[in-house]
Amino acid sequence: MDLLQTYKEDQTQSSPDSSPPRLLPAKSAAPTVDDTMLALTVAQAHQTQSKPIDPVQHLVAFNPTYDQLWAPIYGPAHPYAKDGIAQGMRNHKLGFVEDASIEPFVFDEQYNTFHKYGYAADPSASAGYNYVGDLDALQKNDAISVYNIPQHEQKKRKIEKKETEKEEEGDGGEEGKVVDKVELQNPASDTWLMKNRQSPWAGKKDGLQAELTEEQKKYAEEYAKKKGEERERGGEKAEVLPDKSTFHGKEEKDYQGRSWIAPPKDAKASNDHCYIPKRLVHTWSGHTKGVSAIRFFPKHGHLILSAGMDTKVKIWDVFNSGKCMRTYMGHSKAVRDIWFCNDGSKFLTAGYDKNIKYWDTETGQVISTFSTGKIPYVVRLNPDDDKQNILLAGMSDKKIVQWDMNTGQITQEYDQHLGAVNTITFVDNNRRFVTSSDDKSLRVWEFGIPVVIKYISEPHMHSMPSIALHPSTNYLAAQSLDNQILIYSTRERFQLNKKKRFAGHIAAGYACQVNFSPDGRFVMSGDGEGKCWFWDWKTCRVFRTLKCHEGVCIGCEWHPLEQSKVATCGWDGLIKYW
Repeated sequence: MDLLQTYKEDQTQSSPDSSPPRLLPAKSAAPTVDDTMLALTVAQAHQTQSKPIDPVQHLVAFNPTYDQLWAPIYGPAHPYAKDGIAQGMRNHKLGFVEDASIEPFVFDEQYNTFHKYGYAADPSASAGYNYVGDLDALQKNDAISVYNIPQHEQKKRKIEKKETEKEEEGDGGEEGKVVDKVELQNPASDTWLMKNRQSPWAGKKDGLQAELTEEQKKYAEEYAKKKGEERERGGEKAEVLPDKSTFHGKEEKDYQGRSWIAPPKDAKASNDHCYIPKRLVHTWSGHTKGVSAIRFFPKHGHLILSAGMDTKVKIWDVFNSGKCMRTYMGHSKAVRDIWFCNDGSKFLTAGYDKNIKYWDTETGQVISTFSTGKIPYVVRLNPDDDKQNILLAGMSDKKIVQWDMNTGQITQEYDQHLGAVNTITFVDNNRRFVTSSDDKSLRVWEFGIPVVIKYISEPHMHSMPSIALHPSTNYLAAQSLDNQILIYSTRERFQLNKKKRFAGHIAAGYACQVNFSPDGRFVMSGDGEGKCWFWDWKTCRVFRTLKCHEGVCIGCEWHPLEQSKVATCGWDGLIKYW
C-alpha cells in the first residue's frame, strides 16, 4: 500500500497542470515569396523525374509524352553524327543532310524543271506545295514542269520551231511566210489546222539514190541468188552439223566375224500367246533429257533404238549386257522420230533442226541427208522390200513429202492437209497409207497419187498424234486427244468401230504412243501421268496399269519375240524394260 501511495504522489507531481504555459509564434497564411527562380526550379524538377530517351534507339518500352519525344538532346552533339534532327546538328559542311525516299520519275521531273525554269518543288515541305528558286519565273509560267506542259503551249512551240527552221533554210515563198500572231495564240483554230495539215512524208527531200559501188553490187547479186535458191527449196536452210558416232562396246565383230548388230541364232518365239508384264526387268539410262521415241530391232528385238531430246540417238543391247552399244550424233536439236528399215541395217531420224538423216546402224555413218526447210514430224519407209528406197515424211508445212533416196530427189508431194502432219501408216498391202494431222482429220491416200481417196472428219473429232496398225492389218488404233483410243477399219470404207473404245487414261496434250501386242490380244498406251495402260482387245476393259515413269510416258513397244516383255520411254530420260 505504501508503494501505491508513493506512485500516486509521483503522478500528481508530473501532471501538465503543474507546468507553466508556453506561447506559439503566429504564422501568416499568405507569406511573401520570391518567385524569380520558381519556373526554372519546376522545370528542373520535371527533368529529373523524366527518363531520357536515346535518339539512336528504335524501340521504346513506355509511352513517352510529346515533351519527352521532342525535348532537346542532352549532352554535346557529335559534329559527324548522322542521326538526330535537333537544331544545330550538322553531318555536312553546309548543314544537316537528311535521307529521303523519292520516286525516280518525280525526282527527274523536279530536277529538269529546276534546270530549265529555275524553280522546283520543295521536297522538305511537310504540307502544301512550297517552291524554291526563282519565284518570279514560277508565277510567269503558272508553275508548270517539263512533264506537264499544256497542249496549246506544245503546239505553239512546234509552230515557232518550224518558223525558225524555215528562216534558217531561207526557202522563201508561201512556205516561208511568218505565221500570224493570232494563229500563234490560238494554234487549234480551223485556219491553223487547214494550213498546217501535211502528209506523213512531208519534209522529205527528193533526190536520187547514190550509185552502188562495184563491191556493193556484187554483194547484192550474191544475196539475191542465195535467197532465190532457198525460196526454190521451199523454206529456210536447215542447220547442218558434222555427223559422228561413238561405239561403246568391246569389239564391233566377234571371234567368228559376225557384226555386233547380227541377231542371235537361237532367238525365236517360243509361244504365240502374249501376257501382260508385272515387274521391272531393266532400266537404260543415258539420255540427259527426255526420250521421245523407241523402236525394237525388226523381227528379233535384240537391240532397241532410242531418240532423245538431247539431240542424240542411242542403240542399246537387250539380251546380253544391257549396255549402250553406239551413240549417233548428227542433229543440232531434239530428235522427233526414228524408223528402222526392214532388215534393221539402216534407220531414219527426224529432228527439229529440219533434217532427216539416213544412218548405217553398224558403222554409224550418215548415208544421206534430206531437208525441205521445214520440221519433219514423222518419217516412214515403204514396207515393201523392193521399195525400201522410198521415204515419206510428214512435215510442219502440212505436206507429206516423198523422196527417192537413191537419187535424193523429191518424187511426190501430198498437200491436202490443213495442219502439220503427225502420223503415216501403210495399209492394204502397202498400196495405201493413212495420215493424221493437227487439222483433226484422217486422210487415206493411194501410194504415189496425191489425191485423197477417203476423208474422215467429224465435229466431235480431236487430233490423233499416234496411230498403230493391228497385227491382223484389219484395224487402226488412233490415240485421240480427248483421252480415248478409237478403232477404225482398214477395209474399203474406213469406218469408225463404235463398239470398240478404250478409255481411262489421260493423254490430252501429249502424243503418247499407242501399240498392240504381237498376237493382237492387248492394246497398250502411255499417258501423261507416267503410266502404261493395258486393255483387252475383245472386251475393251482395262487389264492392268503400270507406273513406269516420273512424268509423261510418251512411248511403248512390245517385244517382237518375248511374249511378256514391254519397253517404255518417258520424259524423265529413262527407258524401262518390263
